[in-house]
Amino acid sequence: MPDSTPERHRPHDLPLCQLPAGGIGRVMNLQGDAAFCQRVREMGFGEKALVTKVSGNSTILCQVNGCRIALSHQAASQILVEQVTGRLR
Repeated sequence: MPDSTPERHRPHDLPLCQLPAGGIGRVMNLQGDAAFCQRVREMGFGEKALVTKVSGNSTILCQVNGCRIALSHQAASQILVEQVTGRLR
């Protein structure tokens, strides 16, 4: 039976700020107003992008598309990711 939960309300997604250091997440949903969503997409955090959380709690350092980017905790809390396990190529 297919999951009828809309993708934006998937219970196993977590905010990027809650991803453990060194963890990899796939962006599943962006929350916030349209301007915020557009800006983070332009930075590389589009839906399905892979993000590695390098470090941080109040300021989150992450790597996306080969670039390291620092985000505020508030911004990172609006980027929902699905934690990716296993090795990536």
